[in-house]
Amino acid sequence: MDSSLKNALKKAKRKQFFKIITISIVVVFVGVLVALPTLYKTGNYFAAKSSTKLHDALFLHNEISEPNIQIDSQVTSNSSTFGGNIVSNRSKDINGYLVQWSTLTSSYDWVGFRINSNELVPGFYSNDKESYEYDKQTKNRVATFYHPSIKKYYDGVQNDLATISQMKNYVAEVAVSFDRPYTLQDIEAKIPDNLNIVWLYMTSPIGDESRGPSGMGIFGFDPSDSPREAYSEFIKNLKKYDETGEDETIQKFLNVNENKSFDKVKILGVMLTGQTENFKTLENRNFIRGASVGATAQIVPYIKPEK
Repeated sequence: MDSSLKNALKKAKRKQFFKIITISIVVVFVGVLVALPTLYKTGNYFAAKSSTKLHDALFLHNEISEPNIQIDSQVTSNSSTFGGNIVSNRSKDINGYLVQWSTLTSSYDWVGFRINSNELVPGFYSNDKESYEYDKQTKNRVATFYHPSIKKYYDGVQNDLATISQMKNYVAEVAVSFDRPYTLQDIEAKIPDNLNIVWLYMTSPIGDESRGPSGMGIFGFDPSDSPREAYSEFIKNLKKYDETGEDETIQKFLNVNENKSFDKVKILGVMLTGQTENFKTLENRNFIRGASVGATAQIVPYIKPEK
C-alpha cells in the first residue's frame, strides 16, 4: 500500500477516535447536568423525611422518658442534601427557676437518624462516701427513682429529704419513690399543697441495679392541669414509641392499664419541685421508700418561686 494512503487512513482513524471521545464527553456532561437536579431533589426529599422523623422521635422521647426536662428549642443545623444535625436545647423548671440541662446534637441522613443517646444516659460518680448520677454537660445531679420491685441498689435506697429541708433560700426537685404503687388521688392527699407534682413515674424495666446504675430508661408523664388528658396522651405516645411491640416493659404496662380508668391506674413515684424547706413535712412518712434530690437553684430577689 502506498505510504501516503497509509498516512491518510491513520489520520482518518485518529480523527474518528477523537470524534467519538468528544461525543462521549458531551453525552456524559449533558447526562450529569440532567441528573444533578434529580439527584439534588431526591437527596433533599430523603434528608427532609429523616429530619422530620428525628424531630418527632426527640419530642416523643422527651414526652415519656425525661422527668421534668423541657425542650426550649429544637433547630436544624449543618443541613445539606445528604443530611445534617438537630440541636435540642433543654432545661428544667424548678419551681419557677430555669436550670440549664444538657444540649443534644443528633444527626440524620438519607438512610435514617441517630439520637444522641450518650447524653441521654446520666454519668455516674462514686467515691468512698457517696455516689450519684449527674448530667454529663451541666454536672447537675440527676434525681433517681427506685422501682418497688427492685430490692437492692448499688448504694442503697437514698432519702435526701432531711438534708435538703435544712437548706435555706433554695428551690429543688426531688424524685419521690413510693413503698408501693398508689393512685393519683391517694398521692394528692399525701403531698402538701406547697409542692408541685411535675412528673408521674409510671413504669421502668426491672433489672440488676446492685452493681451500679444499669442506664435503663423510665417512663412517665407530666400531669399538667389535666391529668386524665395527659394520661390518655401518654398511652398514645407509648404505643407510638414501641410500634413494633418489642419493648417488654411498655407492653406489660399497656396490657395492664390501657383500658383502665385513670382513677384506678397505679403510680410508682412522683417528681416534686418546691422550696427546700417545704419538703420537711415529707420527712419520715412511711409511704416514701426513697427520695433523691436532683437539680437545685438558689433563690434570688428578682425571681419569685411558684410556691
